[in-house]
Amino acid sequence: MSEEARPFRFYDNRQKYLSFVTTCNEKWKIAQRAIEELRHIKPTPPALRIFDAGMGDGTLLSHIMRASHKLFPTVPLYVVGKEISLEDIRLSLDKLPDRFVEHTATVVVFTNLYYANAPWLRRAKKDLAINWTDLPLHGNTAAEFGEQLRDLDTQLVDGWRVRPSARTGNPLYETPSVLVIYRADQDFVLNSIKPRSEDVAADFDLVLVSQPWRARIPAHFKVKNVLEPMSRALAPGGRALIAQSIGNDPGLELIRQIWPDEDPFQVTRHELIQTLKQTLGERANDYRISGVSDSDALLSYQMHTLPDEIQSSIGTSTLFAAWNAAIYVAQVEDERLEPVLSSGEYLEHTSRILRKYGGLWFNDEVFVIAKRARLQNGPQQPSKPILKELRP
Repeated sequence: MSEEARPFRFYDNRQKYLSFVTTCNEKWKIAQRAIEELRHIKPTPPALRIFDAGMGDGTLLSHIMRASHKLFPTVPLYVVGKEISLEDIRLSLDKLPDRFVEHTATVVVFTNLYYANAPWLRRAKKDLAINWTDLPLHGNTAAEFGEQLRDLDTQLVDGWRVRPSARTGNPLYETPSVLVIYRADQDFVLNSIKPRSEDVAADFDLVLVSQPWRARIPAHFKVKNVLEPMSRALAPGGRALIAQSIGNDPGLELIRQIWPDEDPFQVTRHELIQTLKQTLGERANDYRISGVSDSDALLSYQMHTLPDEIQSSIGTSTLFAAWNAAIYVAQVEDERLEPVLSSGEYLEHTSRILRKYGGLWFNDEVFVIAKRARLQNGPQQPSKPILKELRP
């Protein structure tokens, strides 16, 4: 497939992504909701285990790691983040040094493996080697840890090379990679927690699934490639929080000022839940799904603005930030934007929406997949990866 004909991956647009993350509080709102689930968890030895299915720049995960220390200050922490973007890995590494100072017994793992394989840190085809790197951090200060993490840059470039899929446009890794980070002076304590390439269990207590897919993809694709493997990766008593954009907010109203028939959020949580239950079959009895009612599922977040920014003359930077947030959430492709941007009319629509609502806010919907706890003295079967490797 030619470069021109290749499908566009909106979430890989770095400029729009970073502007959205820094001007809107979605990550913090989802973190607050995830912490509610964290309070229901009773960690079992040897560690509290957390998986972030689409880590992004690490903002959400760093919030959860801080909350984990507050709730479980003496429990070792095992965290795995799945991310294929090299830039996001760099940004996430920058948030780690203080985590290793406050919560010393921590193992952090980054991987670019596909969703179906990432929780187990191995490919289905075991004859294909993984670029596995262990990084014990020396010292005891955030400054020392930060220096060592920054020195990883060359290794990251080699391990996180990607190529676009000719079929879907999705980025595919050239080399499957796993990076394991921990404090060297905690090696003895973490011996039973650090993953080893020969055999890794999933069994996560908390799984974060925040905006991991393009909105317009069919439900069966989202379930097959993300939700079903994330469900299998849960430990008994574990919980997965799923969050996706749903619209019916000023952000989508702004988009429809330009494209009146725009409807990007066609796959609701109800369709996802039903498709997941059908995919799980008899295994669906092992799970409880909550957040089906609108009151439990709705999660709203805002773009950061000052009151006088909206009441008085709205600055150009605020207008650009609001427009960027709206087109990012609605996942509008660049080729559709070019004729709109040339007219300048979009700024007038943006100003009108900001004044109408006193700002800009968006709606997500969330639901929780909870794996039922084992009966005492009941059979204990560790979760297993699927037999064949699925590509996004």
